[in-house]
Amino acid sequence: MTTVSISSDLARHPDAALAGDLVDRKLVLYHLTAGLVFLGVAMLAGLAFSLQFLQKYPFPGIEYLSPGRWRMVHTNGVAYGFLANSFLGSLYWAVPRLTMRPVYSRKLSWFIFWTWQAIVGVTAVGLVLGHAQALEWGETPTYVDPVALLGLILVAVNFLPPIFSMSGPMYVSLWYFVAAFIWTILVYAMGNFLPEYFVGGAAAGAIGGLFIHDLVGLFVTPLGWGLMYYFVPIILRKPMWSHGLSLVGFWGLAFFYPLTGIHHFLYSPIPLFLQHGAVVTTIAIEFVVTTVIINFFGTLRGQGDKLRTSIPTRWFYTGMIFYFTTCLQCSFQTTLTFQRIIHFSDWVVGHAHLVMFGVFGFWLIGITIYLWPRLVGASQWYRPALNSWHYWLTALGTFVMFTDLLVAGLVQGTLWRDLAPWEASLIASYPYWLLRSISGTAIFVGNLMFFYNAYKTWQMSRAPRESMDRNLPASAPIPA
Repeated sequence: MTTVSISSDLARHPDAALAGDLVDRKLVLYHLTAGLVFLGVAMLAGLAFSLQFLQKYPFPGIEYLSPGRWRMVHTNGVAYGFLANSFLGSLYWAVPRLTMRPVYSRKLSWFIFWTWQAIVGVTAVGLVLGHAQALEWGETPTYVDPVALLGLILVAVNFLPPIFSMSGPMYVSLWYFVAAFIWTILVYAMGNFLPEYFVGGAAAGAIGGLFIHDLVGLFVTPLGWGLMYYFVPIILRKPMWSHGLSLVGFWGLAFFYPLTGIHHFLYSPIPLFLQHGAVVTTIAIEFVVTTVIINFFGTLRGQGDKLRTSIPTRWFYTGMIFYFTTCLQCSFQTTLTFQRIIHFSDWVVGHAHLVMFGVFGFWLIGITIYLWPRLVGASQWYRPALNSWHYWLTALGTFVMFTDLLVAGLVQGTLWRDLAPWEASLIASYPYWLLRSISGTAIFVGNLMFFYNAYKTWQMSRAPRESMDRNLPASAPIPA
């Protein structure tokens, strides 16, 4: 089977007559709305958590509101509440248009929607009640894991039939989607069942490291890049710059990414050849990412003004710059020499925020901004200026937070290396922690503007939902 990038025909005619009838717009809208709700909760939890470092935590002494538990609500809310819901909504929009076939079952789609909200909700309650597992990014309670895994299997069952029923070559987006559906099931099962029930010691540590990183590289990354390969050509109305580079990006991800996670456990009892292998594959990923970035900026060539006139495009390409930055950073921090300084420091915290929110969160926000008026039947956003404020507050806040935590990590690591008293590192970190809370507040305020703008756009809509295909083509240049 061969692959192709988004074709010229699809780029010119993204809303073919048949495609509009294949998409359940209400389902897309509900998934994106749920994603925004969980994003708001996760951001509020993260902001409250950051205040403990300033000795200003608003709920001291309350066990169920302890910062450690709400930190897990913050991370899991972003991963499984915001990212997963937004990905599903975007997939329900993109896959039927790419395949010209509906998903396997609309009833199953709605069952998945409500079940997934229950999974995320029960996970949050379980974390607050202290039922978390001792595995980073795998803190979901043990009684949630089998249901979550079944949900992931049902997602694959729902999306794979229309893809596999295609008779011609597949767009490169679909290759990423197929890989993500399969990899995510395997990664979730590996990280949440093997260390818990089957292996222990250094082996469990190695599997935990693989899970931490493969959750990003084999779940979030293929879905994110696949959606970018769909939405960027649609908005720019031109095919991808290089079909060859799109294949390099896909196969490079598949070949190098699975073993990179062990770089989280350098200087551990895990065999050294595995640690060295993780270092090499992590550095190799940076070269793979560079080819993908070149491809997308080559596609933008001649249409740079889109960065000024199209808010979704601005979110997409800001996320791509952040992606290159975080992968370049990772290729340095994964080396044994660098790990001596930055391990366990705020450098790693800044890195995680940039990749999970500054990259994939930015892409999904851009997709939401592009789709929202089309889903609610509005001719434009309620206040386009609020979208600009949202972008600048969020982008600058994310950049400041990342840079702040990067410097804080270097300061902390240097003090620890020199065997300074622990209290000295706390005192030195305080100004950086203060700036982190300030930048986080800016991000939160920007997103409150976005939530309000989305609600008012939905509220002011008067167009009948069932006639939107006729009145508002998906490629219409709605002001963003």
